[in-house]
Amino acid sequence: MSKDDPTPDSFRDHIATVNRDGSRKWIYPKKPAGRFYRWRTIVSLVFLIILVTLPFIKVGGDPLFLFNVTNGRFILFGVVFTPQDMHLFALAMITMMVFIVLFTVVFGRVFCGWVCPQTIFMEMVFRKIEFWIEGDANQQKKLNKAPWTTKKIAKKTTKHFIFALIAIIIGNIFLTYIVGVDEVTRLIVEPISDHIGGFLAMVIFSGLFYGVFAFFREQVCVAVCPYGRLQGVLLVKNSIVVIYDWVRGEPRGKIKKNRKTKDSFQALPIADKLGDCIDCKLCVQVCPTGIDIRHGTQMECVNCTACIDACDEVMEKIDRPKGLIRYDAYDKIEKGEGTILTPRVKAYAGVLIALLVFQGFLFQSRSDVEALLLRTPGMLFQEADDGRISNLYNYQLTNKTTGILSDIRFELVSPLGDVEVVGNIPNIDKASEVKGSLFIRIDPDDLDGRKTKLKINVYSGGVLLDEIRTNFLGPIK
Repeated sequence: MSKDDPTPDSFRDHIATVNRDGSRKWIYPKKPAGRFYRWRTIVSLVFLIILVTLPFIKVGGDPLFLFNVTNGRFILFGVVFTPQDMHLFALAMITMMVFIVLFTVVFGRVFCGWVCPQTIFMEMVFRKIEFWIEGDANQQKKLNKAPWTTKKIAKKTTKHFIFALIAIIIGNIFLTYIVGVDEVTRLIVEPISDHIGGFLAMVIFSGLFYGVFAFFREQVCVAVCPYGRLQGVLLVKNSIVVIYDWVRGEPRGKIKKNRKTKDSFQALPIADKLGDCIDCKLCVQVCPTGIDIRHGTQMECVNCTACIDACDEVMEKIDRPKGLIRYDAYDKIEKGEGTILTPRVKAYAGVLIALLVFQGFLFQSRSDVEALLLRTPGMLFQEADDGRISNLYNYQLTNKTTGILSDIRFELVSPLGDVEVVGNIPNIDKASEVKGSLFIRIDPDDLDGRKTKLKINVYSGGVLLDEIRTNFLGPIK
């Protein structure tokens, strides 16, 4: 407890990135190093390679992934989804939310620290560039307080030029996931006047990324991202999080070198009652959100493991066991035991499995062509010269495949009758639709009354595309 923290829990009254007067507190994290940081660097590199290369991978001439919200066209793993598949997207979103809940209950914010794009770009791209140009935390502080010399101007200009360049690249990459790499290429090589809207989108994306990673930074995780606040609701005492072992570490206290062995950090007898935490505050200095992990789990913590690496390095130097800060659960530290498979986790897992099975069934039963057949509004049945009853219908065929569908025909399965298409049904290009009209004629003796249920198959050549069920209007018997 200090004069800045009048009560033990006062740290929960404010966030670490804002001063008590409400002004922004700029965070200067110390450059991390250690086994977790090395593994995070490898994971981030793999993630960045995947992010950059995916837009260039095509299946049947279409990108592997596309999220064109403006045109309502989505492609996942080469499979085209249209607005008619929105129920699948709605269910997928529900499934994803349940997965996030379950994952957070079990593993806390592991996602934030290891694979969240915000963390990866901020800590593994922009922060590394900043360390390379301006130096470690103390050097950055001195540089910002120093007068504007030629050296300072050169460093700041170089840093922000590189930041802006990377932000433009990131903005273009994210744009390829929305409109496709071919469209982005046209935006780049063709005159701006031909693509004003696309150019503005590119500028907005690039400016947004530059602003976030150059200035807003950790505030995205602390003040904007809802996941941090959701964490407070979802985490339980058995959740695996980055946590400080207060049982082993408290009470904190400084230790001195043993006078008999100057190179040893053995504690003097007066320090025998102290815990393993020597209050070096390195765990605070490396934290990118400025928190003290020793206060316990906090909303600002993104589980980046920088504090684990810093603490392990100190423990190794003073010949104490590593893991004073580690991945663990509150219950396991407090009671020495704990289990992940709590009733809450089992319930979430059951719901998630049920949703995945149902989602899989819907995907499996999804047709490649969406066929819609509706009676033309305001039209009654008509009696032909041969005595048969006819109804006029409007049809709409949506091609969800990546190929062209040709030789389209309708076949009335039941009851017996004929289908006459008005004009010709054109070939359906990939991810497009055609509309038209057709007559269905049925003998009065085959009708069930005022309304007769019809079953109609749609074929492309000899391949069954879809099955339609609708009603046929006839005279009252």
